[in-house]
Amino acid sequence: MYPEDFKYTREHEWVKVEGDVGVVGITFYAQQALGDIVYVDLPKVGTRVEQGKPLGSVESVKAVSDIYAPVSGEVIEVNEALVEKPELLNRDPHGAAWLAKIRLNSPEELNNLLDAAQYQALVAEES
Repeated sequence: MYPEDFKYTREHEWVKVEGDVGVVGITFYAQQALGDIVYVDLPKVGTRVEQGKPLGSVESVKAVSDIYAPVSGEVIEVNEALVEKPELLNRDPHGAAWLAKIRLNSPEELNNLLDAAQYQALVAEES
């Protein structure tokens, strides 16, 4: 269920590294816990983000939740499709519903993240 080539945070975000860019999203577990997502607040292109600090938020029928940056760097692209269709996060959280692309400042930060097996163990604990 959780792609092996992604890295994960304990707060339920993922990052897929493509060269010097990290594609960021929320996990299947996160969207399931949130319920129906109705709004996504994305960072602006050019924003500098720090690992572990908020980069945006997701609003569902249940709550508003911060999205934390899994890596530090500069936002170079955001998924504008989510502005019109935030429910994409419920349908395809590990694919079409990525949130932002971040040019990595410190690739070594990836060592602070969980691999797919570690993340699945975390989800099993929390379930």
